[in-house]
Amino acid sequence: MMENRSSLDEVLEEIHAAEQRAGRQPGSVRLMAVTKTVPAEQVNEVVRAGVTLLGENRVQEFLSKKDDYLPGCEIHFIGTLQKNKVKYLIDTVDMIESVNSLSLAEEISRQAVKKGKVMPVLLEINIGEEASKSGLNPAGLPEMLEKIQAFPGIRVEGLMSIPPICETKAEIRRYFKEMHKLFLDTRAKKLDNINMNVLSMGMSGDFAEAIEEGSTQVRIGTRLFGSR
Repeated sequence: MMENRSSLDEVLEEIHAAEQRAGRQPGSVRLMAVTKTVPAEQVNEVVRAGVTLLGENRVQEFLSKKDDYLPGCEIHFIGTLQKNKVKYLIDTVDMIESVNSLSLAEEISRQAVKKGKVMPVLLEINIGEEASKSGLNPAGLPEMLEKIQAFPGIRVEGLMSIPPICETKAEIRRYFKEMHKLFLDTRAKKLDNINMNVLSMGMSGDFAEAIEEGSTQVRIGTRLFGSR
């Protein structure tokens, strides 16, 4: 328990320092604890220490753990999501961050309407345009937004991305800068049903750079829970 608390305190200090360097308001960046393969009791340790946002990667794993989590946390699904599993999440998570296709957005919309709710989502951008990764091509975002605007039961709250593995900090900053520009350009259009409130980028190895380049939410797993 003390090890997790120490790790959390260090991460929070680094987030605060990055906010200061970027001239950002203290507390303007949210910390998400990524819980893939982490037992519920270990997740609850960081919740007791003040973490209020959890990120889940796998549907079955999440469903097996969710009832053991302490109450009061916001839970986002951040992993690759198959359409046939949307129905298991529609009533159990607060946001789906990994919307990477129009067909997935349509299914989320359909399931949400059945439940009489609106599901907040982030659109996943393949900023490095890597063939091995899921996500929308940046050039395809305007067309996706135009179509998703009309979907009931779904509301776009922002963008998320995982840049390619980079050799240098300068290289990864370039991808973060591109994401931030895409985020700001989209926000400036003031599209109906499209809010640009969340830019989720940055993980255990690069969250400071992501914050300095405009991230509003960082996804931290290894730094909190160790290697998987």
